[in-house]
Amino acid sequence: MFTGIIEEMGEVVALEPGGGAVVLSVRGATVTSDAGHGDSIAVNGVCLTVVEVKDDVFTVDVMKESLDRTSLGALAPGSAVNLERAVRADQRLGGHIVQGHVDGTATLLSRDPGEHWDNLRFSLPPDLSRYVAEKGSIAIDGISLTVTTVDEDSFGVSLIPTTLRLTTMGAREPGDLVNLEVDVIAKYVEKLVAR
Repeated sequence: MFTGIIEEMGEVVALEPGGGAVVLSVRGATVTSDAGHGDSIAVNGVCLTVVEVKDDVFTVDVMKESLDRTSLGALAPGSAVNLERAVRADQRLGGHIVQGHVDGTATLLSRDPGEHWDNLRFSLPPDLSRYVAEKGSIAIDGISLTVTTVDEDSFGVSLIPTTLRLTTMGAREPGDLVNLEVDVIAKYVEKLVAR
């Protein structure tokens, strides 16, 4: 489990394709400081299992399912990525409950820079729209954010200077593909109410 509070921006070092899957190597000094084989690290919001750590680079296997359902397939050496280690039970939950199980992807539609924050608008896949509510939580590329506006096929978020500076969201441009994870509580409520 994660919180959506990004610990650092990492850099893709290598991608080695094989059999529809990819071995991904990422540089991240903070997340590798105590990482070991079997640990979970979220890369752009996708929970991945560490296979190996050498110095400040960790390696993970990314299966075809993850490549097909997320934006990880578009990464290349040099790509910046958001990184977060799994939360420990004795830590504060600063963002919201993020599983690292991406529900779908969205496209950045527009960016409206402001004096103190930027307003961003993203497409909203029809199968996820019922889980997105104004003032609700959503994870975009692993970042815990609050939905500011929502309509049938898009939603907006506002980003403070810290988020713009310390995550990949500061460099995102209209047309960029991002990973979405809706609030898991909404999915469980829907399942319970449906019965």
